[in-house]
Amino acid sequence: MRGFSGKVAHLTLSLSWKVWGPAPGSTWWANAKLRSRLAIVALAMGLCAQPLAYAADSHGGGGHGAAPAAPIDPLPVKPYTVPVEMVRTLQLLQDRIAQGSGPAHTGQRALLAHAEERMRALEPEAWADPVNIRAAVTFALGGGGPALLRHILASSKVPADSTPLVLGSLAFLEGREKEARTLLTKIDAASVPVGLGAQLALTQSALVVRDDPAQSIRLLDLARLLAPGTLVEEGALRREIFVLAQGNDLVKFEALAIQYLRRFRHSVYAGNFRQRFAAALTRLDFGAETGRFARLQAMLDEIEPEGRRDLYLLVARAALDQGKNATAIFAAERTVTLTEPGTVAAIRARLYRAAALVVVDGRFEESVETLRMTDRSVLAAADRDLLDAALATAREIRDVPGVPDAPPPAPEPSRLAARELPTTPAIARAQGAIGQIDDLMRKSGR
Repeated sequence: MRGFSGKVAHLTLSLSWKVWGPAPGSTWWANAKLRSRLAIVALAMGLCAQPLAYAADSHGGGGHGAAPAAPIDPLPVKPYTVPVEMVRTLQLLQDRIAQGSGPAHTGQRALLAHAEERMRALEPEAWADPVNIRAAVTFALGGGGPALLRHILASSKVPADSTPLVLGSLAFLEGREKEARTLLTKIDAASVPVGLGAQLALTQSALVVRDDPAQSIRLLDLARLLAPGTLVEEGALRREIFVLAQGNDLVKFEALAIQYLRRFRHSVYAGNFRQRFAAALTRLDFGAETGRFARLQAMLDEIEPEGRRDLYLLVARAALDQGKNATAIFAAERTVTLTEPGTVAAIRARLYRAAALVVVDGRFEESVETLRMTDRSVLAAADRDLLDAALATAREIRDVPGVPDAPPPAPEPSRLAARELPTTPAIARAQGAIGQIDDLMRKSGR
């Protein structure tokens, strides 16, 4: 093709020179080269167009006078019903809540009230449609509450095959767990549309978690699979992490915790999650196994420094409450590396570290000095109570009396003489007084 194009270009330029006569290198010569290239393109387009034209003619189209092609009608799209429309709007709002939108969280209550009002205003015949029933149950389990389901049942239009779903969901929302478990656990959450299926799996997991934690985890996995990126997934992930912690499944616990901290750390519910997560970390006792602190650090390194600092503080405080001193010291020291000296966070971290070090051999003086220098005025009430408790413990440790050089005077015979008591001066004096009382009682004949 390149050889053919070159020959055409050479022929065109040769003819042009013979007719017009300018010498190569002139302005005309450059324009001639441009015209020759345009001619090559036009020739190539003409050659390529011939098969297309032939194909069009062979099928009876593309010729002169042929009728224009008929316009393509759009595919018929059935409009959403009111319940479906309301649920979709609610889910979009809740997805923004999962990503941390405060205004979306604030507006959710108003949207729930508006959606319920619109659905309650529908004609009773609307609830004969299974599509509307599924949307209403999704709405109720997703935060709408039981009122709409009571209204639907009162219409007496619910299809027979949808009745267990409505009754079971209503029982769950009203706290009748046994009835809800009987009705809802028979429904396969994977066999219904994904919007309802994810919400149903989340509900079923709550119903079986006490009796069958393994099944609860499987249902939470299903909910996450059916509704990725939604508030349902965020809630399922939060719940599953704590079920795994209770079952001491450290491998999956760590994997899902990292996933949550990466993807949903800005969720409106992340604050509550972090408090419970800190308590779960201390229950797992990351100080009891070599290398566990490194795994804890790897998990928390997934979040931004400010959030990491706050989480380390929560871990340190929860560890103190549970008597896990090694974990408390580790978390407090990590907090110190993430804070500016003199800030409230730094003061709290040093307080937690000192409180844990009070009972560590060789660290008593260091601990007491830190406790005495702690600025009480910047602490919250709970931390002030902790400071007082740590100082009281330190005083008890320091004021324990030593063994006296000489044994105390032997007490007079008494009914308590056979009991082995510590031989401190105060107890010796008490025993002497008891002996005198015994003598008086014997003399009085009592």
